[in-house]
Amino acid sequence: MDLSFVFGPVGLTIAGVAVALLVAFLIARGMYRVAAPDEAIIVTGRRARRTTDAQGKETSLSGQRVVHGSGVFVAPFFQKAFKVSLRSRAIGIQGVAQTSNGITIQVDAVAVVKIGDSDAAIRAAAQRFLEQDKQIDQFTQEVLSGSLRASIGGSTVKQIIEDRAALGDAVLMGARESLANQGLDVDSFQIKEISDQLDYISDLGRPEQALVRQAAEIAEAEADKKAQQARIAADEAIADANRMLSLKNAAIQLETDKAKAEAEAAKPLADARAQQGIIAERELTAQRQAQLREAELQSEIRVVADAEAYRIRQIAEAQAQAAVLTANADRDRRIAESQALRAEGDAEAEAILAKGKAEAEATRLRAEALSEESEALIRLRLVESLPEIARRLAEPMSNIDQLTVVSTDGASQLGKNVVSGVTQLDAMLSSTLGVGVKDLLGGFAGGAAATAAAAATHGNGDAAPAERS
Repeated sequence: MDLSFVFGPVGLTIAGVAVALLVAFLIARGMYRVAAPDEAIIVTGRRARRTTDAQGKETSLSGQRVVHGSGVFVAPFFQKAFKVSLRSRAIGIQGVAQTSNGITIQVDAVAVVKIGDSDAAIRAAAQRFLEQDKQIDQFTQEVLSGSLRASIGGSTVKQIIEDRAALGDAVLMGARESLANQGLDVDSFQIKEISDQLDYISDLGRPEQALVRQAAEIAEAEADKKAQQARIAADEAIADANRMLSLKNAAIQLETDKAKAEAEAAKPLADARAQQGIIAERELTAQRQAQLREAELQSEIRVVADAEAYRIRQIAEAQAQAAVLTANADRDRRIAESQALRAEGDAEAEAILAKGKAEAEATRLRAEALSEESEALIRLRLVESLPEIARRLAEPMSNIDQLTVVSTDGASQLGKNVVSGVTQLDAMLSSTLGVGVKDLLGGFAGGAAATAAAAATHGNGDAAPAERS
């Protein structure tokens, strides 16, 4: 990448311009101040000049610029910016003074005060109360309290009580100019309470209260009188109504007795007629009940018959279905049994065939082994097995811890029993193999002697040719 352009004169110039613009933007941002809606900014350090208003009054601006609701650039090192709050504040006012008729009263009020909206008012307030908001409350209380006392002294108690708004207007009229000179403006002034320590104000209402009380008592007496007269008239009306009611009740009782007598006289005839009607109704009811019962019986019989037929039909269908299911199950069972028997027969045949083949193979191998071994070897193996056979015959006696022989032959019978066991062994070998113990031992001894003689003869035969040589 070629960096000659970046580090060349043109690139450095562009970078310097960009840095300068950034620095200028940051400086401008730090110099620009914006006033909030409830405050004003006063910029000092400008060149002083004088202005003349519409009334021809000349005002020196003293190098001050007032900005509210917008922004302004403040040059560093040459100008300064100060913020002045335009918020309203409620200040309690209290005034104690004598009225024009010599009555000392106390008036409590509340005033809503703020710095004026005009540039001149803001400059005046800034010159006197900049960064000293508490001084505004103190100054306003003193000015309005003095104006309130002056207004109280020019009015009577009755005038003050009857027209509080007039007192408030008088207070504002007397204090507005003093406040305006300080850059302050009163939004409202309200009288909260008027009191005195001698109960003069409460005594002012006593005559009116007495008149009102007297009128109330008279009205109450008239109301009681009218209520009493109305009560008497109501009692008389009630008495007349009771008398008329008694007469009417007597007439009604007379008519009732007459009707009762006539009813009692006509009662037997009416009872007879009623009884006839009851009997007729009972007969009709009995007929209807009989018809209804007959219809119910027929319906019940029909329902029972239908139910029985339905039950028989369901039973027949169930039995038929059960027979079919039983036949199918029996068929499946027989098929399964036949298949099982066939499989079992096949398995047994295969097992028997395998067993026969194995036995035949074992017999063949045994025959081959016997044919390969010589008779002498067989006898040798039998002779080698005789000690083990004798040990097994004597093993039961070796396990006897204590032996008691009961025999007429004495202890010699034990040896005879052992010899008898050997004799039985000899008989068993003779019956199974055709060779007894005696034959085995004799054959074995003879074979050994023949073998020794053959070896000697073979040795002599070898020595004779040596001598001849």
